[in-house]
Amino acid sequence: MRNRYLDLLRSLAIVRVVVYHVTGWAALTLIFPAMSVMFALAGSLMAASLDRTGPAAVLRRLRRLLPSLWVLAAVFVPAMLLTGLPLTPKVLLWLLPLSDPPANGWGAVALSVIWYLRDYLWFVLASPLARWLFRRAPLPTLLAPYALLAVIEIGLLPAAPAVLREFGLYFGAWLLGFAHHDGLLRRLGDRVLVPVALALGAAGLTWIFTHPGPRGYDLNDIHLGNALWSAAFILVTIGRAPARAEWVDRNAVVGRVVTVLNRRALTVYLWHMPFVVALTPLVDVVGWSHRDPVGLAVRVVLVFALLGVVTVLFGWIEDVAARRAPELLPGGFRATPAGRAAAAPASPAPAGADAEPVAVGVGATAPQFFDGAPAAARSLTTPAARRSPTAPAVTRSPTMPVSRGGPARGRVPAQRGVREATGTEISAG
Repeated sequence: MRNRYLDLLRSLAIVRVVVYHVTGWAALTLIFPAMSVMFALAGSLMAASLDRTGPAAVLRRLRRLLPSLWVLAAVFVPAMLLTGLPLTPKVLLWLLPLSDPPANGWGAVALSVIWYLRDYLWFVLASPLARWLFRRAPLPTLLAPYALLAVIEIGLLPAAPAVLREFGLYFGAWLLGFAHHDGLLRRLGDRVLVPVALALGAAGLTWIFTHPGPRGYDLNDIHLGNALWSAAFILVTIGRAPARAEWVDRNAVVGRVVTVLNRRALTVYLWHMPFVVALTPLVDVVGWSHRDPVGLAVRVVLVFALLGVVTVLFGWIEDVAARRAPELLPGGFRATPAGRAAAAPASPAPAGADAEPVAVGVGATAPQFFDGAPAAARSLTTPAARRSPTAPAVTRSPTMPVSRGGPARGRVPAQRGVREATGTEISAG
């Protein structure tokens, strides 16, 4: 079964990341730790893909991820080469960013969000082994990334590379996605989950408020506090996710926005930072400072307007990568609520969720990217359907997440906070 609540959660995370990069409001990272939520949702989808197709899920995920990146690179890499970027073999990292792709000064800021794709690729590659370990020893496997991060943060591994630190910071959220997919979080009683979430949240907040970063309590500068607080947030918002959320589609506009943001999440993620960086000096020139409320509001509106344009121009590439019929604007509604639910992309419910089977994508192609499923949605039968030969089949198709900004010197993401000459501050989502 598919879960529109998780689609709504992903949509809110995407919007929060964009707004954060426009405004720089540190409070947003505490209110909604979007990046960890996105990694948790991606981990849940990766677990579903591995269970369905095995290690082949890795290549299928890459097939869905990389084409949108290649389009972005086709626009910006030539521009950077013309403005001072040396042409070296490292430029090929823009085809498969297992390490930080090279960039010149302005490109390192505008394309700083590539750090997320780098981490996502490594997490996908590590997932077959992590899935094997998680099935055999869930708790030790889940705790390992947090232990690694603690060792790094207290100074026992001061020279740890960025990728290793990112594994400690975000791979725990990815593994919580495994737990969600397997139904482990749902099966935890409130007498266990609530105290654990409260303990993690209290520990995270304690670390955050006793270890402020250069921008105060921005979680992007406080890694251990970020990981602990985010884990508590995930346990509550995803661990207690409702099995069904038809109310998301009761309002046609809300349902359509959620659908578009999910089907075009990668496009929105990749392109929003260039617009944020470009609009900062332009808005200042016309007299609206990027620090006052009017200037910030103008920038937010303009960024989302430009994202709408680029989504129409390039978003269909996500459909092609997922082997769906290309659409300029996805999620066209049918006349009935059932039709709207069928047209909308959705996220899978956790294993073992006690919910009535619902068909999604009837008469349409599979709606989500980063899944690895064929163009047509796969019909799978729930445990309830296996018990009853007359029970309806469930059509499932996966989704993904996104977002954050990174560094600024010569390479895309080495540091979390970068202030360019115009005053734009770039940091994690």
